[in-house]
Amino acid sequence: MRTFGYPRDPGNPMDTVRLTVREEGEPMTTDEAVGSGTREDPWVLKTPPGTSEFTAFRNEDLDPPALVVQVGKTEVRYDLRCIDDLHAMLKAHGDWMPLGSADEQKPAADGTVEAWGRSPENPVGGWYGLKKGLRGRFANYVPPVMEALGLAELEHQPRNNRMRAL
Repeated sequence: MRTFGYPRDPGNPMDTVRLTVREEGEPMTTDEAVGSGTREDPWVLKTPPGTSEFTAFRNEDLDPPALVVQVGKTEVRYDLRCIDDLHAMLKAHGDWMPLGSADEQKPAADGTVEAWGRSPENPVGGWYGLKKGLRGRFANYVPPVMEALGLAELEHQPRNNRMRAL
């Protein structure tokens, strides 16, 4: 990310306008997240490596209430309580935790956010994902939402990203 300063008033160099430009492929920061998280105005976010854009919104009218993620034409849903539950778990964990994102059909690495999101030991006793066949990738879509909400810090490397609670 590069920031440029342009004088607003050529006679007063202290009066500048700051312009920040993201490099191509660089993920959005919390301050750049677009949207308010409703169906009408969803968050527009990027996956942790910054390679794919997706939208997400809260839908409290569903049973159970859900975090709805739209990736292209695919809709993925997670139990809405996952945001608060993951935040509480990360607070208790107290340090960085690897994301370990994986599809539902693949095993999640132990000690990762993905493994916790499907563990019988989590507060819902299993998967936070609500659509069989599309329950995985919890660690790919929920952490950027938490980052946009200011609840977590997230790494944005090409691979092996981690997160921690704020």
